[in-house]
Amino acid sequence: MKSFERLVLAYMKNITGPLLDPLQFAYRANRSVDDAVNMELHFILQHLDKSGTYVRLLFVDFSSAFNTIIPTLLQTKLTQLFVPSSICQWITSFLTDRHQLVKLEKFTSYSHTTSTGAPQGCVLSPLLFSLYTNDCTSTDPSVKLLKFADDTTVIGLIQDGDESAYRQEIEQLAAWCILNNLELNMLKTVEMIVDFRRNTPALPPLTIMNSTVPTVESFRFLGTTISQDLKWDTHIDSIIKKAQQRLYFLRQLRKFNLPQELLIQFYSAVIESVLCTSITVWFGSATKSDMRRLQRTARSAERVIGAPLPTLQELYTSRVRKRALKITLDPSHPGHLLFDLLPSGRRYRAVTTRTARHKNSFFPQAIYLLNS
Repeated sequence: MKSFERLVLAYMKNITGPLLDPLQFAYRANRSVDDAVNMELHFILQHLDKSGTYVRLLFVDFSSAFNTIIPTLLQTKLTQLFVPSSICQWITSFLTDRHQLVKLEKFTSYSHTTSTGAPQGCVLSPLLFSLYTNDCTSTDPSVKLLKFADDTTVIGLIQDGDESAYRQEIEQLAAWCILNNLELNMLKTVEMIVDFRRNTPALPPLTIMNSTVPTVESFRFLGTTISQDLKWDTHIDSIIKKAQQRLYFLRQLRKFNLPQELLIQFYSAVIESVLCTSITVWFGSATKSDMRRLQRTARSAERVIGAPLPTLQELYTSRVRKRALKITLDPSHPGHLLFDLLPSGRRYRAVTTRTARHKNSFFPQAIYLLNS
């Protein structure tokens, strides 16, 4: 069955790929969590370079998102995306009248028939959810609706205190959820406000379906902790703590006289992978103090192994350049238009920045590295 699903998946991707929302980053070629976070930060930082601006971020949480898909609604959406009717009918049949039961040791529950949701663990389920939510987009250019599967963020780019478009888009999102059987989890849906104005007035709270949305100072979005001051201390603290815990195992392996080559492989797979998690997102904007702390952890591993290891700066530079080259070759990527070649055709046009935090973010740094 999974082999057959893979055939259907490849077929459907060819048909629906060009029609997918460009701000849906999940389960797509040449997209990653880093791309989603970098694109979100680009929208924020570019907007905050203007005077009299601030940003409201709504991190939306859905209750059992994959389990709420209505097959008949999905079939209508697939038809609108030009999926052949035979495939639509097969998928509807695939999702309806499924028999489920629970087995715990020697006890087995009664069988239950369900016709809602996409089975988790199936090859097709992630794509089906992306297609189901494909028409959930923003209609106002000052509001961005960024998605990674069911992780959805509404980015309100507020100018001169006018929040009408942002609030209207959130009302439309709530209405869309009702029509499409998706339930907002108001206990986990939070808002974060990024405001660097000198005289910051008290902003009115956001209300969704008679529930006031709580505000937070930081939020872990797709594995990266974003703070309202757009600094990375909290995120880097957690990375260093996790990497230092894993250094213990490296030292234990050294005590057992593991060959140096294997120690390097262990470092690369277990410790360096932690230090470099989403490094293209935060390293360029990290403080010198944080960079030194990160590098001290790498040097500790270097002393244990007894061999030189690549610095984090080298890893950051190579990964940013590699990621940027892939984006330049993909016209469907939402960041592709930022890589604008000059008339000479040899260099890219630099991104105009007014603040250091914008200048040190991914896209300006990527263009700088490609030009150098």
